[in-house]
Amino acid sequence: MGNSKQLFSTINHLLKPRVPSLNGINEERCNDFMASFKTKTDLIRTNLTGNTNPPMQTSNTQLKVSKPLKCFPEVTQQKVEDIIRKMRSSTCALDPFPTALVKAHIPAIGPMITKVINQSLQAGHVPVSLKTVIIRPLLKKTTLDPDVLSNYRPISNLPFLSKVLEKVVATHLQDHLKYNNLFEKFQSGFRPAHSTETALVRVTNDLLMTADSGSPSLLILLDLSAAFDTIDHGILLDRLKHIGLTDAAFAWFQSYLTGRTEYISIGSAKSQSYALTYGVPQGSVLGPILFTLYMLPLGQIINQHGIPFHCYADDIQLYIRIDTTSSCTAASFPSSSTSILADCLDEIKAWMESNFLQLNGAKTEVMLIGTPHQIQSSPIASVTVSGHTTPLTTTVTNLGIKLDQQLNFESHIKHLCKISFYHLRNIAKLRPTLTVSDAEKLVHAFVSSRLDYCNALFIGLPNKSLQRLQYIQNSAARILKRVRKHEHITPVLQSLHWLPVSVRIEYKVSLLAYQCIHGNAPPYLKELLTPQTSSRSLRSANSNRLLLPRTKLSTMGDRAFCSAAPRLWNALPDELRAPQSIDSFKKGLKTFLFRRTYHS
Repeated sequence: MGNSKQLFSTINHLLKPRVPSLNGINEERCNDFMASFKTKTDLIRTNLTGNTNPPMQTSNTQLKVSKPLKCFPEVTQQKVEDIIRKMRSSTCALDPFPTALVKAHIPAIGPMITKVINQSLQAGHVPVSLKTVIIRPLLKKTTLDPDVLSNYRPISNLPFLSKVLEKVVATHLQDHLKYNNLFEKFQSGFRPAHSTETALVRVTNDLLMTADSGSPSLLILLDLSAAFDTIDHGILLDRLKHIGLTDAAFAWFQSYLTGRTEYISIGSAKSQSYALTYGVPQGSVLGPILFTLYMLPLGQIINQHGIPFHCYADDIQLYIRIDTTSSCTAASFPSSSTSILADCLDEIKAWMESNFLQLNGAKTEVMLIGTPHQIQSSPIASVTVSGHTTPLTTTVTNLGIKLDQQLNFESHIKHLCKISFYHLRNIAKLRPTLTVSDAEKLVHAFVSSRLDYCNALFIGLPNKSLQRLQYIQNSAARILKRVRKHEHITPVLQSLHWLPVSVRIEYKVSLLAYQCIHGNAPPYLKELLTPQTSSRSLRSANSNRLLLPRTKLSTMGDRAFCSAAPRLWNALPDELRAPQSIDSFKKGLKTFLFRRTYHS
């Protein structure tokens, strides 16, 4: 089993829950699916008070564009071929050739594709054949009733050439946004060097430091209903004007958004074709970027209220310090500092309604975060969002991570253990038929990747918590190397060149620190770290060291990125802290940690 694609296809077939088949569906059923999807978005827009000139929209005029984007530069054949090689080999039913065939004959097909793309860019026109979307219904959960249409979500499938064209345009658009500094600082979705991890590192840093200073925070996770599907094309085009798109570049996006069609396709059955008059196609390259541009004024609104926030695409979270002094009681809550939050939420709701976005108060989550004493002292029991009173909860899922009130990640670790051992049991059954290489691929895909996801958040957790994660890694190593349960695990981990879980966490935090100092980390992380300076001319003593902030609580402030990162960074050898390429730093850091772990 040397073929990775074949390996994972087989494993998915064996391990994943069976999804009810949609084969045998007729045209009438396809039309029912399409009607169900369209009715949902139509109802949302009908229920909103959207208009094409909402008051909040005028704030966009404050954007300063030093260099407008009038046209897209001509793309080279080499650039197009590089894009094609890096893209997934998924094929759409609208494609004249399988994507794998295109990739296999890039030198022959590349010139034709490049010509089509450049003609589109120069003319400010998107070919009609590239504006059709095929939709396939996907059951949201395997446990749901497959006969209920509302239990499905629409999955878009676009022509391969349209994705290549969009990738070219997306690159130019990103460059324009970066050059003119038009990004929302606290929007981490679909941006280079930004991720769910960097977003959560910043949010948890602020929450931990607030608790360290003596106050709890209120975390609010807002939920939007079908946000990508309801945005208004007229408002979106206005956003593009405000960020400096003119002439052929603006005309290209006008063409891209108009004349789009979609239909359901299941097997040989198809629904009627419908015009896509609002929303951005999910599954497209440009859709997520356009959505973040659509949301630009929201950051300005929240900033006016002085409330910290963070966005990842349509995932929006706000957090505010809560006054727990004796003068703040449940009765005085509306007049306390947190009344600012109520005003902000009302303004967010009004802006969203005027921009055809529905804030779902019923699915909004609210949680107090702090020490046990701080939480107990808080007078708040609920928050009203979009007319819906939401009681406080004790756990929330935030960008794939389960957060609890003390940010000790107990719920998340419990979930990690459950899902990891489920996969390990299945891999163990297959292990006798797998090579070491294939078994290791499975372990990394189904287990190690989960242990490493956002693991920078786990810095400073108590040993009892980290030991539960280490037990997962130990079990994975035993299955991989076929070692008995009672044999010593350290030599096994060393032979696999695996750093223990706690050291992998140190590695991640140190890497983020490097990116803040020498790399291209998000500005919102860079500003958390301060270089150490000295009045004395001892350059080597303070070479590339970081200032360590004062904290009070080992369970709170010491775990914040602004505190943990300097401690780990300053403990590295001088040669590692020196400027170097990121690849050299990664290699040197792993070597240093590996030797410290296994040879000290």
